[in-house]
Amino acid sequence: MNSGNFQEKRQESWQELDRLIESVEKGKPVEGVDQLPRKFREACSDLALANHRMYGGSVVSRLNELVIRGYKLLYRSRRKGTESFVRFIGVSFPAAVRKEWRLFWLCNAMFWLPFFGMMAMAQVNIDWVQSIIGAEGMASMEQMYGGEEEQISHLRSEFGSNFRMFAYYIEHNISIDFRIFAGGIVACLGTIFFTVYNGLALGASAGYVNYACNPESFWTFVAGHSSFELLGMVVASMAGMRLGLGVLKPGRMSRGKAIAEAAKRSLPLIFGAAGMTALAAVVEGFWSAQALPATVKYGFGIAMWLLHIAYFTLLGRGKHEA
Repeated sequence: MNSGNFQEKRQESWQELDRLIESVEKGKPVEGVDQLPRKFREACSDLALANHRMYGGSVVSRLNELVIRGYKLLYRSRRKGTESFVRFIGVSFPAAVRKEWRLFWLCNAMFWLPFFGMMAMAQVNIDWVQSIIGAEGMASMEQMYGGEEEQISHLRSEFGSNFRMFAYYIEHNISIDFRIFAGGIVACLGTIFFTVYNGLALGASAGYVNYACNPESFWTFVAGHSSFELLGMVVASMAGMRLGLGVLKPGRMSRGKAIAEAAKRSLPLIFGAAGMTALAAVVEGFWSAQALPATVKYGFGIAMWLLHIAYFTLLGRGKHEA
């Protein structure tokens, strides 16, 4: 097949691709635009064939122009998606947390005050701990945190592998964050309940370990992932409270519109919380249960807390935040 026959045979397809590309470039996609990826791949094949058979500069130049224009359109959204993801992590998420600083401190208080209160009560009256986690929970804590060897053997017998442990923790932790967030729709009451309850339950567990188990096996286990998991829980609580405030304080908007606006404001928070919780599951599944020196685990945990403080304090400031 010579150059003239090749152009005649493929002319209609090239014209259709040019029409589709031009419509998208103008922001007015026409009917059949869903065929653009297929037409683009065909043009790429035609360009390769034209180069291989040396059909001449005019054919190759035309096809090259079509392929470049099509490539820019098809892969622009992928580049924008990557850029948006990086911007969300580096700018939008920490800025959204700082913007809701009142909710940040309120939700921290709702979690940490019950946590430390119940942790202290374990040393005063152990019945308080039993009322929260029950006898079965206390027995489970003794089995898991009686010592380092008991902890590792318990985790291996229960999960079998690091990946299964990771899968369990990501499902478990994200379900907690989702309940905290979704509870906000009930005029903040669900969010308040689940945040306070988790503070009480985790504080009771920590207090009981200090009272009756091997504290080092517990604190070395939770040190690495605690910043991701607990701060993620607080941020999920912020998202739920923001949603609930749309119900309680619609202002001049209709309640439905106020809830929609509140949900929009809470999205960066709940997305960020889900990401933090997912990272917590990664650390918990693949790092926390490893038999490493306590100083290494404590050092890693401290570094992660400092990293989070710097992240939420420093990233996304200046013109980006404005």
